[in-house]
Amino acid sequence: MTWLPAEAAQPHPQSPRTAGPPIVLPPPSQRAGRWIPDSFPPTAEGALAQLAALNQAGLSGGDPETYDRAYAQLALQGAPSVAEAGLHVLLREFRKAAGVAAGEITDGLTVRYEVTHGLIKGTADQGHYVVACTLGQFSVDYQGQGTSVGVGDCQALRWTGSSWRISPGPRAAYASSAWPGTDESVDAGYRALGGAR
Repeated sequence: MTWLPAEAAQPHPQSPRTAGPPIVLPPPSQRAGRWIPDSFPPTAEGALAQLAALNQAGLSGGDPETYDRAYAQLALQGAPSVAEAGLHVLLREFRKAAGVAAGEITDGLTVRYEVTHGLIKGTADQGHYVVACTLGQFSVDYQGQGTSVGVGDCQALRWTGSSWRISPGPRAAYASSAWPGTDESVDAGYRALGGAR
């Protein structure tokens, strides 16, 4: 991944350029009763849609325990430890800096992650192995004070014959984090997402 300085993740003007046409994410074939939809098709775009669904569910509320549960739900045996996942580290450090323990409910704290861009880094094994990346806005509001940054995440996913799961093996390289739609995000290869998310 392209190395980006920390300031690239801060809000700043959008780029007139793009890294290519939007990536259209397919919808899951089943939605009812599922915390994280997991019935996306066996395509690279399906893998990216699965990662987007995982990240939006896992980061909702800003609790590393919620993300860990979401990750465990989609990880195959032998997948990298959740402790190595960039989003787990982000949430753990965020909570530590705020003086809020994992699992602790804090009145007036709202955390959201909206995936807006994505990147398919590569495929292998006849398309059954995909390294996909999301990029979105991580927003925190606490007692009327708010801040937002761009946060990226990359994972290696494997098609099991019925769904996409986080693959066994080495952890995917950490994602570049940029404010979505900026020159830095374009240079890193992120494209806007369309379709169901």
